[in-house]
Amino acid sequence: MENVSRRGFMKLAGAAAMGAAVGSFTGMKGAGNMAEAKGIPITRQAPVIGSKNVTGEKISGTKAKVYFTGKIDAEHLIKLYGHINEEIYGKVAIKLHTGEKNGPNILPRDMVKAFQAQIPDSTIVETNTMYGGDRFTTEGHRETLAVNGWTFCPVDILDEEGDVNLPVRGGKWLKEVAMGGHLVNYDSLVVLTHFKGHAMGGFGGSLKNIAIGCASGQHGKRQVHAYLEGPMPFGPKELAEMPLKEELMERMAESAKATCDYFGKHIVFLNVLRRMSVDCDCAGVSAAEPTIPDIGMLASTDILAIDQASCDLVWSSPKNHDLVERIESRHGLRQLSYMRELGMGNPQYELVSID
Repeated sequence: MENVSRRGFMKLAGAAAMGAAVGSFTGMKGAGNMAEAKGIPITRQAPVIGSKNVTGEKISGTKAKVYFTGKIDAEHLIKLYGHINEEIYGKVAIKLHTGEKNGPNILPRDMVKAFQAQIPDSTIVETNTMYGGDRFTTEGHRETLAVNGWTFCPVDILDEEGDVNLPVRGGKWLKEVAMGGHLVNYDSLVVLTHFKGHAMGGFGGSLKNIAIGCASGQHGKRQVHAYLEGPMPFGPKELAEMPLKEELMERMAESAKATCDYFGKHIVFLNVLRRMSVDCDCAGVSAAEPTIPDIGMLASTDILAIDQASCDLVWSSPKNHDLVERIESRHGLRQLSYMRELGMGNPQYELVSID
């Protein structure tokens, strides 16, 4: 496996953003010849793309697999899942950001409905929010779920009946995090994430989906935000004014590590790179209109690799200025480097197309 240059990767990932196949052609006889005949640059194996493309780091060693498709629909989401679901068993939680009322950028309900139907004994899971809004209370949260169409399967609000403390091994800020108490009722966790920007975190990928999304609204989220005293912030705008920056990224990583360690091999990650506003789905109808084109979907058993790959593809996409500026201005890339320091995954990966 040979490293590709940054320039070479930019070409490949840019093609991916337009829906072209990027990835492994190993074992696919004739694919290389057909592409070459059309003048399309390809690689014989998936390009080795590590954190060097965003942070400049060079890391030797093994590579994680990240599966990619330029198509964003139920068929390809299910196909991606088939590459990573070997260790998923028993009662399955699907962690999804269901969004504030009428949010324009949340994942398409029909796509999620078809996906959930393929996973036996599965339930969408959520937690209440720390800030005052549509999902601050369980009652308001359930009303919001109905408005947004999440009615086709059970939705478990994990902290409806309290918390459960999960330990953080090796953390410097947190020793434990209060998660929604129902989380421990599940054998496996499927993290289905709408990858987008975020007012505080810079970006919301698989890490944020479980770091904040599994933490209980009134306790765990306070721990992660280091907001243990005082009145609750009113909403996302007020939260964005909390100047934690890199400390917040580190606290999020530690929180996510608690959930990853709890589920072990029985957790997988899927990122959907569509309608990527600079704002999170928690901004609801006030979220900024996306300015970056849709890219596709990714799947991996490695949380660091999938968020790293998502960032790399964003950096290589046209019209990425707004989202890149949001990530950089909030020190969002610290999510990636601190995950590496915590041993949560591999920043080097093979991007393997399933198209």
